[in-house]
Amino acid sequence: MTDSRYNLRQRAFQAIFSLEFGQADFLQAANFAYTYDKIAEDEQEFEVPAFLLNLVKGTVDNLAELDSQIAKNLKEGWSLERLTLTDRSLLRLGLFEVKYYDETPAKVALNEIIELAKTYSDQTSAKFINGILTKFVTD
Repeated sequence: MTDSRYNLRQRAFQAIFSLEFGQADFLQAANFAYTYDKIAEDEQEFEVPAFLLNLVKGTVDNLAELDSQIAKNLKEGWSLERLTLTDRSLLRLGLFEVKYYDETPAKVALNEIIELAKTYSDQTSAKFINGILTKFVTD
């Protein structure tokens, strides 16, 4: 896997998803998500790219606010707990990048999260995530 922004975003999603299980802190999760498929030669260490670290740390640091904003936009009768772990993690990452990560245009962040949803979930989830996150994208 290359270090394109899309692939780093994908690894950020993997790290955020893994944090749902309470196994590690954000730095360990980001490090594992970045290095799990890389082959280290001679005890080589990999430096986790700042973009990946910023996405994971930002999502974790703003988790309560992100969850509150997502919950306010769910249909009546729905809660964060009712969402799949995949959809919840994608929504958190996507909303963080749309609202708080100024380096990425909001529409780009939205499109990238929808593509990740198509890969890690299904078309219905991609439409659902699009519907929620579109409310936060401003021109």
